[in-house]
Amino acid sequence: MAEAKSSATKQARGEKPESGKGPRPDFATLGGLALAVIGILGGLVLEKGSVQDVAQITAALIVLGGTLGAVLVTTPLPIFLRAVKGLHQVFLEPGAQVSEMIDTLTGLATLARKGGIVGLELEVPRISDPFMRKALNLAIDGTNLTDLRNMMETDIEVGEQAEEQIARVWESAGGYAPTIGIIGAVLGLIQVMKNLDDIKEVGHGIAVAFVATVYGVGSANILFLPFASKIRARIERTRILKQMTLEGMAGIVEGLNPSLIRLKLAVFNPETSPAQKVSKEQVRASARRVSSVSASGV
Repeated sequence: MAEAKSSATKQARGEKPESGKGPRPDFATLGGLALAVIGILGGLVLEKGSVQDVAQITAALIVLGGTLGAVLVTTPLPIFLRAVKGLHQVFLEPGAQVSEMIDTLTGLATLARKGGIVGLELEVPRISDPFMRKALNLAIDGTNLTDLRNMMETDIEVGEQAEEQIARVWESAGGYAPTIGIIGAVLGLIQVMKNLDDIKEVGHGIAVAFVATVYGVGSANILFLPFASKIRARIERTRILKQMTLEGMAGIVEGLNPSLIRLKLAVFNPETSPAQKVSKEQVRASARRVSSVSASGV
């Protein structure tokens, strides 16, 4: 119990826990891409084909260049640049863990119970999470709980919409790529029609022409659409962490017991067993019981 309190206080003071780490490689993304490429090329080789059969620079230029152009036409440049910069979300998994955030909020609640919310002012610079820092500043400034909730919920909604724009960029690329691939195949067939006198060249030209279709469909379903889905998964995770932070900060403003706040936040932790989770109604009922006992004691 003492170790848990020490860890929580350490978290509240902005010190990284021993298990805390920064962003780390997302092995699901890396492994999935490797498996997809190996599976497709492996099947090609098993069918007595060659990797060189699909290694066509011209087809790649048509598909990737055409897709990029279409995306730029439909997307404002600042959003496109943010989408490129935000691509790291696909390959890097955030280091912040739900359990660590719960420890941080519980630690802040413990300090608030001892020295009041105003006493947390010294802790603000040590908190690395911008959302938590903003919510804590509002609480310290004496912002009404309803106003605090409204402001932070607006923050969550606006941030989610900004991230959704990034996901839509890659989703639109996934929609354009197959069509651009078909255009590349048609362009290749046009060149084939110029060499109908040479049957050998016709066969080779048709094979090359359809590589553009492979590139279009493959890039859409292996890269662009999965990128959009992974970014949306990150958006959902961030939303949950922010909602949890808001609920924890609301509990601190209400003066709830740190143990009740931990129980309240346990519903956000996927690692918590169903038996350990409690609903918000149960937490409020527990808080009312604690308040009534305290009042009767006084």
